[in-house]
Order: sequence, then C-alpha cells, then structure tokens
Amino acid sequence: MNTAELLAEQLQGSRDWTLILIADLQGDDWGYQPTPGAQHALWICGHLASAQNTLVFKRCLGRDELSAGFRDHFPIGSPVLSFGEHPFPSPHEVRAEMDRMQTKTIEAIAGLDDAKLAEPAFGLEGKPHPHYATVCGAISHLTRHEAFHAGQLAPLRRLMGKSFIR
Repeated sequence: MNTAELLAEQLQGSRDWTLILIADLQGDDWGYQPTPGAQHALWICGHLASAQNTLVFKRCLGRDELSAGFRDHFPIGSPVLSFGEHPFPSPHEVRAEMDRMQTKTIEAIAGLDDAKLAEPAFGLEGKPHPHYATVCGAISHLTRHEAFHAGQLAPLRRLMGKSFIR
C-alpha cells in the first residue's frame, strides 16, 4: 500500500464512522441544536462536504468541485443558524453532496504520487495553515477533521435520546 492509498483508506474509515452516526437521523433530528448557534447534524454534514472541496480540491489541486450555492450554507467560523433562521438544503441533498464529494475526493487522492503529496499546501489566501504544510498533510488533516466532527455527532445523538453506537 502506498501513501496515497493509505490516506484514502483512512479518510474512508472516518467517513464510514460518520455515516453510521447519521444513519438513523430523521426529520427534526437533522436540525437539533442543544443551544442556539451550536452545530446541528445537517450543518456538520454539509460542512464536511465543503471541507473536502476546500482542503483537497482548492488548496491542493487548484480547482473547485463544489457550487458556491451549496458551500455558502456552511461557512467556517460563523454561528450555525437554525432551520428556522436559514433555508438549508434538505438532508437528502446534503447526503447526496457528501457522497458525491467523498467519491471525487477518494478518486483524487488515490491518483496522487509521492511527489505531489510532498508539494506545499496552503491555507486561506495562500498563507501557511496551522495544521499542515504539504498536500499529504492537508489530506491527513481532512481525516482528523472528519473524525473531529464525528465526535460532535455522537453526543448530539445521545442528547436526542438515541442509543450509544460503538
């Protein structure tokens, strides 16, 4: 197994865990917020699709694979609005975009050679990013990022009264 295959496998493993955590969400579960401004499952899932686009396609491969119309619903660093405050895409639309971006991302990663993985990757506006310096680092960060947000989904599930998942 080469480095790109390992990165793709790790990212798929993180996504598989996310999908387990959201598999039984229905209706209002997607927008449940324990407190105003807190992340809800729909925002987290849309944000994960947006992050794949940003970290892999924009910052590493120099192209954009996600429409601004979708991405603009899930801005980084701003308060998360409730369903009543913002017209989010439906859970079905968000899940479809998650799946589409995951497929494109895994395919893109699998095609990278060690030379490309060693190239520099930057953050916003071409500035150094605090969590990575190379394409390999950006992709590795994407896996950590997915796992971080899966870690937010788990307690949201419990707060909604859903069962523990292992």
